[in-house]
Amino acid sequence: MPAVDALVCFALYAANRTTTQAYRALLEPWNLTYPQYIALVTLWNDGDQTVGSLGEALQLDSGTLSPMLARLQAAGYVTRTRDGRDERVVTVSLTPRGHELRTELAHVPRCIAQGSGLPDADSARDLIDALHQLTAAMRELRDHPDDAVAAERATRAAS
Repeated sequence: MPAVDALVCFALYAANRTTTQAYRALLEPWNLTYPQYIALVTLWNDGDQTVGSLGEALQLDSGTLSPMLARLQAAGYVTRTRDGRDERVVTVSLTPRGHELRTELAHVPRCIAQGSGLPDADSARDLIDALHQLTAAMRELRDHPDDAVAAERATRAAS
């Protein structure tokens, strides 16, 4: 067994990469990427969004989000409108064609769920909860690496 197979980080990386590839295969007929798809999902479920709130929801910076939204707009799926009172605020809205995609892509979540090998919705929810906890913990580590290093050293010194 390769050494990387024993690393949590590699297992997450491999699962993420393969899941993204599965989405790519499912979304290819619509010429959509996974980030474009999750932007559409957010708009379908939560309605119009400012670029800022959409970026926050998708955890994407404006340098990544703006070109992606430009491509979705060029494809006719969304519009971007500047606020008349504050030109810095841009609202992203679905076009009628963008709304139609929801029906056309309704099979995607079911295909991913089936392909995941999870036996039921409760198992999926447990995995999602565990991944959210992991994300929060890694965000804490990212934001306070010195605390983690100090705690690890203290644990090592105590043993």
